[in-house]
Amino acid sequence: MAERGPVSYSVENGVAWLVIDRPQARNAIDRAVGEGLWDGFRRFDADDAAKVLVLTGAGEAAFCAGADLKEMAALGLAAPPRDLAPQLGANIEIAKPVIAAVNGAAYAGGFLLAQMCDLCIAAEHATFAIAEARWGRGAPWAAPLPWLVPPRVAMELLLTARPIGAARALEIGLVNAVVPAASLRQEAAGLAATVAANAPLSVRAAKAMVYGSVGLGLREALEGGWRLFEPVYASEDAQEGPRAFVEKREPRWKGR
Repeated sequence: MAERGPVSYSVENGVAWLVIDRPQARNAIDRAVGEGLWDGFRRFDADDAAKVLVLTGAGEAAFCAGADLKEMAALGLAAPPRDLAPQLGANIEIAKPVIAAVNGAAYAGGFLLAQMCDLCIAAEHATFAIAEARWGRGAPWAAPLPWLVPPRVAMELLLTARPIGAARALEIGLVNAVVPAASLRQEAAGLAATVAANAPLSVRAAKAMVYGSVGLGLREALEGGWRLFEPVYASEDAQEGPRAFVEKREPRWKGR
């Protein structure tokens, strides 16, 4: 069962759901939301029964509108603290897959949350923007963006501050799929279930290889891939997969 609060966490059939639940504030990140996100990701990381996490927002208007500027002004903060919310690969490492289900506007810090996830699925009405240049703010967290999309597209997003729609996000490779809003949760659950059904050691090694290859030459990337997959080949699961194939049944993964 999900726990109520500004961020809810629940696990269904091996899939963890982390939901920002401040629709009245466009799911903006205040201190309570930040703490809830930190708690949710840490719980997911420690929970062996949760194979994949889906991050989404409540309602249909916004996935997340970024940092809560009203709270920042009240606290006299010039910039959001670096650790206001978890940023995968920067201030927290999560070996298991994370999927963003973007249910509306993903602006500023909301764009960050979508950007940091391993996979991203968006509702047809979703929009994405790095609006900081329009308001004289900064977006240092967008430094990895040229790895996800072509550099000139990254420049367009950063320099114009103009929102793009879900179709454009799909075209440039920022999202993996665009679906009707009414079926977003179902589609995200299906994608998560597909990933969760695969061998966990293989999935984690594949994720680590993709990120570990950034900035490396071909030979270094290949060597790194072999190092990551050596323990996978030596695992019990590596024997279970072919055995299940021969016996025409679903594999029973042990994660070892």
